Amino acid sequence: MMNEEIPTEDVIAEPQTAIAEARARPKGSFAGDVLKLVSGTTFAQALGVLLSPLLTRLYSPESFGVLALFTSITGIISVVACLRYELAIMLPERDEEAANLLAVSLLSVVAIAALSLLIVSLGRPLLLGLLRAPALGPYLWLVPLMVFFAGAFGALNYWNSRTKHFGRLSVVRVLSAVSTYTVNLGVGYAGHATGGTLIGAAVLGSALSALELGRRIWRDDKGLFRGAVRWHEMTEGMKRYRNFPLYDMWSGLLNTVSTQLPTLLLSAFFSQTVVGFYALGYRILSLPMSLVGSAIGQVFFQRASVAKADGTLTQVVESTLRRLMALAAFPFMLLAVIGPDAFAFVFGQRWLEAGFYVRILAPWLFFVFLGSPISTLYCVLERQRIGMLFNIALIITRAASLVGGGLLGDSRVALGLFALSGAALWAWFCLYLVSVCGLSRRSTARVIVGHLSGALVFILPVVLTKWVWRASSFVVLAVSVSVGVLYYARQFARDGDLRALVLRAIPLRK
Repeated sequence: MMNEEIPTEDVIAEPQTAIAEARARPKGSFAGDVLKLVSGTTFAQALGVLLSPLLTRLYSPESFGVLALFTSITGIISVVACLRYELAIMLPERDEEAANLLAVSLLSVVAIAALSLLIVSLGRPLLLGLLRAPALGPYLWLVPLMVFFAGAFGALNYWNSRTKHFGRLSVVRVLSAVSTYTVNLGVGYAGHATGGTLIGAAVLGSALSALELGRRIWRDDKGLFRGAVRWHEMTEGMKRYRNFPLYDMWSGLLNTVSTQLPTLLLSAFFSQTVVGFYALGYRILSLPMSLVGSAIGQVFFQRASVAKADGTLTQVVESTLRRLMALAAFPFMLLAVIGPDAFAFVFGQRWLEAGFYVRILAPWLFFVFLGSPISTLYCVLERQRIGMLFNIALIITRAASLVGGGLLGDSRVALGLFALSGAALWAWFCLYLVSVCGLSRRSTARVIVGHLSGALVFILPVVLTKWVWRASSFVVLAVSVSVGVLYYARQFARDGDLRALVLRAIPLRK
């Protein structure tokens, strides 16, 4: 964790801007910043992976389905909790202006949380009827709490990224993970392994992470906030960055709704059990995004904001795309091959269907992994309209795919159509954004094809072991782990930044 110093009065009187600080940092610190974010996320995700075999044998797919419905509802509301002003916190050159945007974001969170309480209270019967999920009913009152803490954490997170205190994010993520899984296991083994327990633990983890991050930020920056935050400054910030609520808020809402559509429509057309299978499969596939992709995206957003002013945006985009491809090509291809075997072996035989869902969803989430960090470019370039149009296309095609599969009565067909449309649109969006930044299509194709073909070489032994030699699931998994180690060893040897991440993670290294 980074050493954190309480700012002195001199620092408060003449604050150095975040962009100036970023320029003053060593250029090689990208790996270090990502590592600080990844370290806490690594622990949280590793803890989740280690405990998942226990949780999946303790809680039923239906319980996970109820949790997935709750997180879908709160996720949709939370994405607009700050009216998207939290994204603007990274952009001003003056920290005083950014502080007022943080205040605007937090006030928006309070208003949206209060509004969600009204909506949940009045719309409860309609919502439960549409989702065919009466088991969710007793826990809907927790929605406003989750929205409040998730929205507040989002705003504080962007302020934290602006000030480059990436280390303390690791602390709050560890705190959230430990508290969540402690409650899940403790209460579950006490005989209350229900969806309500999973929901309560999720709300507790969100609350603790938001409160702890807020405490640390207030401790360090309260002098700046007290001296800078004023109503007229907040009003000026809202006017200056009005495109965020006018365009990006709807874009973010549409994107989140389209992502959550499988959970909502699978419940409406099928059952909470099917939702549980999808939720676990999605969770495992999204591990690379949670573990590394979001951290790279957060650091990339900060670096891209600086690079735009410096005229080096093309180089930053290309190097980030290469890094994302190096990390993602192998695991997504591997899970598409061994998904059913891995899920039945690790999580229990009753989760076999989730493994087939993983095989279907892998191509979609591969392009999401590439596109999500890079998608912050439309904020950096202030092209929010393009982002909104993209998300309109996403939600229309995905809704049509899921409804079509639902009417046919086949969950696999529904997810297959959903994944195909999502993969195509995310691939186009990624290519569009990098081309706007000056990276040619030929260079982009060279990066993508080169890494995919390189990963395919390492996948072939797994394919031969599984389908030619018909080995057992244990042998297939053992071969997968072995070639995975070789693949990443090769990537670390070729990529200095990835190698730096590993070397910085070794405690004995001076």
